[in-house]
Amino acid sequence: MTMSPDSSTIVFKDIGSMSQEAAELFAQNAEIALKERGRVLVALSGGRTPEQLFQLLSKPPYALSIPWEQTHFFWCDERLVPPNHPESNFGQAFRFLFSKVKIPGGNLHRIRGEIDPDQAVEAYREILKSFSDGQQKWPRFDLAFLGLGADGHTASLFPGTINSEEKASPVLAVTADYQERPAWRVTLTPLVFNSARNVIFMVSGKDKAYAVNMTRNGPPEPVRWPAQRIKPVEGKITWLLDDNAASH
Repeated sequence: MTMSPDSSTIVFKDIGSMSQEAAELFAQNAEIALKERGRVLVALSGGRTPEQLFQLLSKPPYALSIPWEQTHFFWCDERLVPPNHPESNFGQAFRFLFSKVKIPGGNLHRIRGEIDPDQAVEAYREILKSFSDGQQKWPRFDLAFLGLGADGHTASLFPGTINSEEKASPVLAVTADYQERPAWRVTLTPLVFNSARNVIFMVSGKDKAYAVNMTRNGPPEPVRWPAQRIKPVEGKITWLLDDNAASH
């Protein structure tokens, strides 16, 4: 792997080595969070890229060393489908990770994709509030794993008009027409990501290279490139890229 002059960007030869680094970052930050705060709060994303990360965490040494009983998982976004649907982000993580480790079911805080969008938003807003500490109405995540779409979207923040509620609410219902997948989604907003201690982008594939370059090096266009809205205030942002995603 090679590191850019900005130490928060690491480029890998393939998705396997990238996933291994992500697993190491997970384990290291979980250990710090447990020692300093007694619990670990993690937000996960879906898509093909994190599947190998989930598989690594489900096996030794990580499956035996991560403090599952003190680790709580949330989702950066979710398609409004039942949890057993093939397009469910929760369902994906459950198949590849949670069904294989000893984690209490109460530590998995999924977005209820099977109910009305507004109800799903309200229910998740209450869950987030129950884990908040301090003035804000959502938790400060120890780790938030994000991806990047070829169109520049991250979580379910898509190119186009920025919803004014992004600056007021930690969670929103949105509509999207992306790769013919279900249109309704619920997403966390930049308010949440920008308060996280660690935001880790995992991006693979040549089709993402242009979006990576424009998000990182292009002019400020947060409407066109939603991932530009992710700027942790007091946290660290790390980009993990494979060679293809970094090719521009």
